[in-house]
Amino acid sequence: MDEREFLAERFEDHRGHLKAVAYRMLGSLAEADDAVQEAWLRLSRTDAAAVQNLGGWLTTVVGRVCMDMLRSRTSRRETPLDERLPDPVVSPVDGVDPEQRAVLADSVGLALLVVLQSLTPAERLAFVLHDLFAVPFEEIAPIVGRSPAASRQLASRARRRVRGEVPVPERDLARQREVVAAFRAAAAGGDFEALVAVLDPDVVLRSDQGAVAGGGWREVRGARNVAKQALTFPHEPYEVVPALVNGTAAIVGVLRGRPASLLAFTVADGRIVAIDILADPERLADLDLPTHG
Repeated sequence: MDEREFLAERFEDHRGHLKAVAYRMLGSLAEADDAVQEAWLRLSRTDAAAVQNLGGWLTTVVGRVCMDMLRSRTSRRETPLDERLPDPVVSPVDGVDPEQRAVLADSVGLALLVVLQSLTPAERLAFVLHDLFAVPFEEIAPIVGRSPAASRQLASRARRRVRGEVPVPERDLARQREVVAAFRAAAAGGDFEALVAVLDPDVVLRSDQGAVAGGGWREVRGARNVAKQALTFPHEPYEVVPALVNGTAAIVGVLRGRPASLLAFTVADGRIVAIDILADPERLADLDLPTHG
């Protein structure tokens, strides 16, 4: 095995971790892959023998690459970053495959990713690297161009935002499914009060329909408002197929054999605190979604 092959093998040992970092930073699986590939290119142009902690070095390189990508994306996009649902990691109900498990280590729900993408790039990086991956502020500071103390403040602001917006989710998948089943039954039966009862008072419903006519981004807050919206959900002739999104309970709405919507639920304390709906036909077509139960 020559030196480059050995280096590539060492890099592969870190690929899952690096994609997990990039996914939390970017909310895009394709862009996360691009960031990881850029980290490999930078490593291949570096004297790897001088790198004492390869995992730490690669993590900070990916963080720097993601920062650059976020800043570029912010400057060129007409649609605000917080008006697009992050890419979901979709799995069948029988479990998450090993590659997905690496990306979703420590569980990162869509609700968390939505809040992260509302942060500034510097806040997002400081929070993701420090709070989620235990990178010291002394290593974060050069990436964001701040002092370690200022980097700590960035993470603190982000942390307050996350705690205020994302309740601690229910980990028991069976319990999640029970709550989602109660929601579906109430919606299908037109039972408004039963819907309100299964929704957290501060529940948020986010819907990303892309560029379809009359679509785009919608956000509805409050149990009674979300319940009214849920009563308008289409039922027949849709087939509802259970799935997992980022490791939590979800359903796919299938119309004439094709996925028409993906609903991801965040459950906390026995109630639904967030419903994230992806109904953009172009993005749905790029996902490997189950079409029958």
